[in-house]
Amino acid sequence: MTDEQTIGDLVSACAAKAFAAAPSLAAASDETIDNAIAEMAARLSSSRAKILAANAEDVAAAEASGMSGGLLDRLRITGERLEGMAEQLRLLASVAHPQRSRQVGTLEGGLRLVELSRPVGVIGANYEARPNVTVDVASQLVKSRNAGVLRTGAAALRSATALVKHVIAPALSDADLDPDAVQLVPSPDREAAGALVDLPALIPLVILRGSGESTRELGRRAAVSGVRTLAHADGGGVLYYDAKADPALAVDLITRSLDRLGVCNRLNLLLVHRDVYDTALPGIQTALAAAGVSAALPPHEHAIGYEWALDGDREATVTVAPVDDLRHAARIANTETSGLAAGIVTEDKATAEEFIAAYTGTGVFWNAPTRLLDGFRLLGVPETGINIDRVPGPRGPVTFTDLVLRQYAVLPV
Repeated sequence: MTDEQTIGDLVSACAAKAFAAAPSLAAASDETIDNAIAEMAARLSSSRAKILAANAEDVAAAEASGMSGGLLDRLRITGERLEGMAEQLRLLASVAHPQRSRQVGTLEGGLRLVELSRPVGVIGANYEARPNVTVDVASQLVKSRNAGVLRTGAAALRSATALVKHVIAPALSDADLDPDAVQLVPSPDREAAGALVDLPALIPLVILRGSGESTRELGRRAAVSGVRTLAHADGGGVLYYDAKADPALAVDLITRSLDRLGVCNRLNLLLVHRDVYDTALPGIQTALAAAGVSAALPPHEHAIGYEWALDGDREATVTVAPVDDLRHAARIANTETSGLAAGIVTEDKATAEEFIAAYTGTGVFWNAPTRLLDGFRLLGVPETGINIDRVPGPRGPVTFTDLVLRQYAVLPV
């Protein structure tokens, strides 16, 4: 047996366990589901020492391997972050469940049409070295009554294993749900990610979170296998500094957009109206320097939408460029960036409204930082990722309400 077959068998075994456990979630009451999520929150606190110890091992190994500062920040769990994770779970447990049955109308012959909401069954998730995503995704799957197979890389595997072992599985069991419903692939082998998108009969949908080309390649492989994906491969926030911007507010937005450098919705590209570029630049550079970030000024040798958060050597960088007007800025944001998020800072309402109408990306902001494009900050619940597809379907922060299937039922009146 080859190594590839061994990894494939391992992922298939996880998928089979999750598939067998899925009916336990599908049939559960709202109260049972919410009890399980609340218990996850409680166990994050009661298992605090074990989780932090596992994460410390991951961080130490990553530091020894030379991991960049931004990626280390993603990987690290602090006591404060652990409590934040628990608070998000408590809030998720309190969120009302959407109706699973909705009367649509009547049909000829004395029939009525009802729209039903049904779980997918088993959903896979492949994600980067961010241990909190293990809890975010697992809780969203449970809230939507889906089982799951999670796969993370070597950097976060100890942390993820501790979270599944000491938090997620026992919380499901305590709520009388099958603890096998959430599986973690116990291997750091990268082929496990490929195997995850090769099982359409067991895992018809996979959430892909990661960095650029590797995630896009998984999406292509999934398409060949007949597996649907919700992908989050690219990011980078854009801010357009208008001629009628308040300079103090612009500096504040720049500062608040750079509180963390290793995240997708941070400020990546700053476009400045040509009429104020020279006068605004000193203040911009001062704000960037205060955030520990350097400005990549023209002429640029890189693509203007290059995502610095993915560059371990130069992640503390923001591209700065002059533009002719808001239409020029919106055109660049639409065609030369990922389409994740763009904002405008201006005191002119008409200009802001025109920019909002012109930008076609996932999130658009007026006098607000693109860091707000986050499931918890926007919607009050954790997210499984931010989908930037330009086709119908879940777009923006994907939450538990998006992880269901629509079914039509025709019934007698």
